[in-house]
Amino acid sequence: MTRKYIFVTGGVVSGLGKGITAASLGRLLKARGLKVAAQKLDPYINVDPGTMSPFQHGEVYVTEDGAETDLDLGHYERFIDEDLNRYSNLTTGRVYSNVIEKERKGEYLGETIQVIPHITNEIKDFIYSLGNASKADVVITEIGGTVGDIESQPFLEAIRQVSVEVGKENSLFVHVCLVPYIKGSEEHKSKPAQHSAKELRSLGINPDIMVLRCDEPLEESIFKKIAMFCNVKPDCVIENMTIPVLYQAPLMLDKANFSDIVCRELKIDAPKPDMSEWQEMLDRINSRDKHVKIALCGKYVQLHDAYLSVAEALHHAGYENSAFVEIEWVDTELITEYTVDELLGDADGILVPGGFGNRGIEGKIMAAKYAREHDIPYLGICLGMQTAVIEYARNVLGFKDANSGEFDEQSQHKVIDLMPDQKGVVDKGGTMRLGAYPCKIRKDSIMSRAYGVAEIKERHRHRYEFNNEFRSQFEENGMAITGTSPNGLLVEAVEIPANKFYIGVQYHPEFKSRPNHAHPIFREFIKASLENKA
Repeated sequence: MTRKYIFVTGGVVSGLGKGITAASLGRLLKARGLKVAAQKLDPYINVDPGTMSPFQHGEVYVTEDGAETDLDLGHYERFIDEDLNRYSNLTTGRVYSNVIEKERKGEYLGETIQVIPHITNEIKDFIYSLGNASKADVVITEIGGTVGDIESQPFLEAIRQVSVEVGKENSLFVHVCLVPYIKGSEEHKSKPAQHSAKELRSLGINPDIMVLRCDEPLEESIFKKIAMFCNVKPDCVIENMTIPVLYQAPLMLDKANFSDIVCRELKIDAPKPDMSEWQEMLDRINSRDKHVKIALCGKYVQLHDAYLSVAEALHHAGYENSAFVEIEWVDTELITEYTVDELLGDADGILVPGGFGNRGIEGKIMAAKYAREHDIPYLGICLGMQTAVIEYARNVLGFKDANSGEFDEQSQHKVIDLMPDQKGVVDKGGTMRLGAYPCKIRKDSIMSRAYGVAEIKERHRHRYEFNNEFRSQFEENGMAITGTSPNGLLVEAVEIPANKFYIGVQYHPEFKSRPNHAHPIFREFIKASLENKA
């Protein structure tokens, strides 16, 4: 089959759910037996999200091959259940960085470098590279931002050129638009969507399918009006309504014949989608009959997207344990010895996620201590593992100045410290231990009970490690090292066997959790939290 290219753009406002639309379409096409790859093109000038504040951009999602990417890639992986790679996220900063590097090396043979063709060629090469690397039947490309944004223009021009190069029968444009509801007149308005489609056509792109984002069901007249004024077929106007559970989106769009229309327009001969596994998952979601409260203790809790994959992984684990997971968002800057009871006392489980910098660190250490002393199930992720180690060193081993080299270079007990090959590194972007690394699991541990295998691979994003100089003191005093690199040099997981459930992992298990099969560590954490509640 000739490779097909689907481009998803957004109009009127940002934050409409283009990523969910793209991910849902990917799931439907995969359910038809097609090999699908997805990518996000972001207009911002950062080279990647790795150095961006979580308050501005949300979490940084890490792929198996170590790319720091946009959080929409998490949606793609969770819905499509395919591992993405470094070709799945491209920014304006990366494009210009690549082009300037080639110009400095003389690769353009003295040409005058321009947006067209050099910048657009770089973007097109990236789109084609994803298809080639993944051997996909269908490549779904989401363009970040909103049509009309000045920074999006090179990306839109590039995808217009791709459509010309591969032919109209092998390319498709899906435009996601807001259809606002005006309370005063009690009616939906199609004019913003019409203007957005007009703006897109002015750039040489004719939308093939209009996906209409709305909170309430649309009147039939809206579909007819948008089809007529936006020059699309009547059945190519599709409603995308706000739903209570994110994972209902593929089935909702399937009822609107979304993938049928896509296959028809692209002349793809594929069977109807088999969504039985997805439906079984939704049935589990709808049949939950228990409740559990998890205190998620971080310093970016004002923006929940900063911990998006962690929150989703908790919900996935709830699905497998027939439980509604209520997340209590706790700002670690507010946790002190005087407030800890009030903030964490009613939690059935405590989770401390990853992060950087020393703001809120003492609160995280206090949370780890509270969980340990009150035998509340604890899951520490990355920095959450490190704070558990620091807490144990201070309050069990008696090293009162114990700390991480990241926070106190003068400490005599840096139980967490830089890896040797990180010392002297100045650049911050893309210079950490990134991507999937193997981990060897000790028998008779939470790790072995959760995974059921002797060796795993998990994704990392960090610079600092457990300091091996102190390993024997921890092991001799009740903290077990239950996961290491295959050569035994790097500590990947610690546990306190004396507690019902207390574990810290140096990696990020949340990146590999899926709604239809929860991550083993999160599954066991929620199970233990339910038992603690009971």
